[in-house]
Amino acid sequence: MAAVTMRLPVPRKPAVVNAPRGPEKHLVAPGDTITTDTGYMRGHGTYVEDDKLIASVAGVVERVNKLICVRALNTRYNGEVGDVVVGRITEVQQKRWKVETYSRLDSVLLLSSINLPGGELRRRSIEDELAMRDCLQEGDLISAEVQSVFTDGALSLHTRSLKYGKLSQGVLIQVSPSLVKRQKTHFHDLPCGASVILGNNGYIWIYPTSEQRDEETGGFITNLEPVSMSDREVISRVRNCIVALVTHKLMLFDTSILYCYEASLPHQIKDILKPEVMEQIVLETQHRLLDLEG
Repeated sequence: MAAVTMRLPVPRKPAVVNAPRGPEKHLVAPGDTITTDTGYMRGHGTYVEDDKLIASVAGVVERVNKLICVRALNTRYNGEVGDVVVGRITEVQQKRWKVETYSRLDSVLLLSSINLPGGELRRRSIEDELAMRDCLQEGDLISAEVQSVFTDGALSLHTRSLKYGKLSQGVLIQVSPSLVKRQKTHFHDLPCGASVILGNNGYIWIYPTSEQRDEETGGFITNLEPVSMSDREVISRVRNCIVALVTHKLMLFDTSILYCYEASLPHQIKDILKPEVMEQIVLETQHRLLDLEG
């Protein structure tokens, strides 16, 4: 017979975090009037009716000088130049790959936008085009950077840096892009022995930290060495911690993930997803983050 886990209800006091908070965000729902001042410019997520600027989506109002836009809280990824993304190859076409990055349209990775094996710098030939599937094929996961945005909103990617390329062994998590905090770097080696790539598009890749990195492969050689049990346990714990943070709508960045990982150490990996344990470790993470902010 299969084991059944039963838990009794436990009374919990409502958590009150007494700490200084930042300025309140202006949240709006579709149809809400943002302003009646005609001096503002209409941005994304808004429309004008009867000299009123009205929200067309639910989200946070953002003002840049005289431009007002509404950033939706739950939407597809809107890419910007320089963003780090994690995507999956969906199609191999002539001199390009189609990549699914959780945006409205498939992104494009051109053959001229990748590093050749060995780091060669030359024009791409017909032989390179015929060998495209040797580098990337359907179903492969890659990390890349947004190089440009086409007029229709599709993204053009590149993997010219050695830190980008094909992803081999790890765990992929999909979260809302609005929960990933923008930082200078989105590649983090955590002290616990796991590394994470926080894609701006909401795709998060967790993998074991490698001691040596081969820089002569162009980033497209798959590492198929067995992953040790200790590394698997660390990756599983980090994955469950990210799920806990996302469930409670906390922003994801290296410090929040590390604090949540440390708070989860007294518990077993499988217990992190229990509601009461999840609430406890997320509350402890919130307190530490607020103490860090001062």
